[in-house]
Amino acid sequence: MDTGTIAAFLAVDLLLVFTPGADWAYAISAGLRKRALVPAVAGLVAGYAGYTLLAVAGLVVIVASSATVLTALTVLGAAYLMWLGWGVLARPVTPSAATETMGASGRQVMLKGAGISGLNPKALLLYFSLFPQFIDPSGGWPVAAQTGLLGTLHMVSCAVVYFSVGILARTVLAARPAAARAVTRTSGAMMIAIGGFLLVERLVG
Repeated sequence: MDTGTIAAFLAVDLLLVFTPGADWAYAISAGLRKRALVPAVAGLVAGYAGYTLLAVAGLVVIVASSATVLTALTVLGAAYLMWLGWGVLARPVTPSAATETMGASGRQVMLKGAGISGLNPKALLLYFSLFPQFIDPSGGWPVAAQTGLLGTLHMVSCAVVYFSVGILARTVLAARPAAARAVTRTSGAMMIAIGGFLLVERLVG
């Protein structure tokens, strides 16, 4: 792949990654917890790694073209987001939570992150609709290699942006418990709203 194509992909991809959504909400929430940000971001990236493997295998096209599978994935992902959002609203994180240890619960944080990105049907559509625009079947690279490179670039972009968002949230809100509580509650509300929107869009639209 030529550098022009890669640069064009990164420009579009970063625009999408910088758009706040469920991933941002989770990164902000994790950023306020001691040692939770790294496993949270790792989980989010792991979810996209799964999509990258599916894309390389060509299964994304099959899944995205099936209305039944996509509807099931949307409902499952939306319900999961709403469940997580309710949990954040019920137990808002404050800087005081930074004293908690993250032993075995670090794995839970990572799994939740993987669930948020891995069950997000918008990610499936991103891989299905965006990637083909930058893949040249007649190019010097095999399609699978081109897909793998684009997926890797997307994962790196997500890791950098989400980690930065979490660090920024921790830095700005560390000395502001009330603001931190408000932000985490807003994050939870965002998860519920996004989940509800996905349900309405898929089941009613």
